Amino acid sequence: MADFPALTHVALTVRDLSVSVPWYEALFDAKPVLDEDTDPDFHHTVYLLGTTLIGLHQHQTPAPAGQFSEYNIGLDHVAFGCANRAELEQWEQKLNDLGVQHGGIKDAGYGSGISFRDPDGIALEFFAPPG
Repeated sequence: MADFPALTHVALTVRDLSVSVPWYEALFDAKPVLDEDTDPDFHHTVYLLGTTLIGLHQHQTPAPAGQFSEYNIGLDHVAFGCANRAELEQWEQKLNDLGVQHGGIKDAGYGSGISFRDPDGIALEFFAPPG
């Protein structure tokens, strides 16, 4: 058997694409590569970041009340890889420039990260390996 396959895409359900799309476009500094209704139940907008697709889905069925919580079963957070701490500091500055609240860079033995949330409260992170 071959090595375990690489991650190809992540799909995030959002409450309102009209809010989330501009927010993610500013964060990614990119326009979607796909923006379509795939069936009567949902619309998706997809970004290509390197070789990974990040999709934003909005379903016709309304989302339950409340924000995302990493304490529910399922997704805890999505982390974007940085080469080193210097690159992580550049992303911290971009978050500041965009007015995105974050927890500052946290250093640990396994690496350094900066955590923040999208408009629906979905937990996101930039992460760099130690060293």
